Amino acid sequence: MKHRGLLLWAALATSGCISAPEIVMVDRATALEEQASGSFKDVEQRLARAGMNPTPVPFTPNQLEELGIQPTPLVENIGRTPADRVDDLLRRHCVGEGRDGLLVNTRRRCKAGRVTADDVALVERVNRSRQLLWKWMRSARPDVPEETLRRNWHKVHAEGVVCGGWVEAEDGTWGEKQC
Repeated sequence: MKHRGLLLWAALATSGCISAPEIVMVDRATALEEQASGSFKDVEQRLARAGMNPTPVPFTPNQLEELGIQPTPLVENIGRTPADRVDDLLRRHCVGEGRDGLLVNTRRRCKAGRVTADDVALVERVNRSRQLLWKWMRSARPDVPEETLRRNWHKVHAEGVVCGGWVEAEDGTWGEKQC
C-alpha cells in the first residue's frame, strides 16, 4: 500500500511538469524557407549589380573579322608600298604568282599571319592592273597574239619576283622562287 501512494503521488506531481508544447507563429519565413520557396533575394541583388557593371567580351581576331571589324596590325605598315605588301604575301605563301600571270589566293598555305580584307583588295587591284596592262599591250601590238604577250610579260615579270616568293610552275605545282 505504501508503494501505491508513492506511485499516485509521483503520477500527480509529474503530470504538472509536463506541459503542452508551445506553438510559435512567425509572420516571416526563415532564409532557408525563402530559398526553398524560390526567393533568392541576395542572389538576385548580386545578379542585378553584375548587370550594371558590364565587362568586356573576349573575341578572337577571326570573330572580329566576321563582324567586319579589322584588328589593328601588330606591325605598322608605315612607309610600305603596295609592292612591299605583295612581296610580303608572296614570301608568307598567302598569295602566289600564278602561271597565267595573275596573283592567286593561296591562304591555306599561309605560313604566318593571315590574309586581311585589305590584302584581298590589294590582290584584286593588282590583278585588275595587270589585265589592263595586257589590254593596252594588245592594243599597242595588235599583230601579236594576246597569249604570246602575256607569256612574254610573265617571263620577264617572274625574274623580279621576290626571293622565297610562292610561284606556280608550268606543271601546276607550287614552290618557292629560288635565288
